[in-house]
Amino acid sequence: MLPASAAAEPSHRDDESRDHGRYGRSIVIWAILLALGVPLWLCAIGILMLLFNNRRLRKRYGDVPVRVRRSGKKRWTRGHAIWVSDVFAWRGSPAAWNEELLRVLDAKPRAADPEERKTLHRLGDEPAIATLTAADGETVQVAAAPEQASALLGPFARATETALEAGTVSR
Repeated sequence: MLPASAAAEPSHRDDESRDHGRYGRSIVIWAILLALGVPLWLCAIGILMLLFNNRRLRKRYGDVPVRVRRSGKKRWTRGHAIWVSDVFAWRGSPAAWNEELLRVLDAKPRAADPEERKTLHRLGDEPAIATLTAADGETVQVAAAPEQASALLGPFARATETALEAGTVSR
């Protein structure tokens, strides 16, 4: 048995093991933070790149903010579009997972019905809607703000204006 005075005073060996324990725990904490921190930084960088890419796409020449409804669907998909000759290229927002190129054979403007006006309320009171007929026979409904009506029709806008002047197409 140890004398009472020896038991009350910690030995040099006990201090050393306590320091080793603190040092070992701090290494583990830093390792965990490092393991979690690297993926978080990578995610943050990926999100920032996505945001800057979307912003760059929205600022390009000829960009039209649109809503697209594919045939057989009930919901409108928000996105940004651009015409390249007779090809309607659009990208869904905000994450840009949906991209599509449609070779369009015909584009016809039409008036929005009351139900569509409810769902397209952010495009104004009278949104411009066009029915695009693709080369594969698919039809796609595209809507935009009224001031974007001619941009929405792209290369088919001139033909539509000419037909309106001749009185062969009704709005």
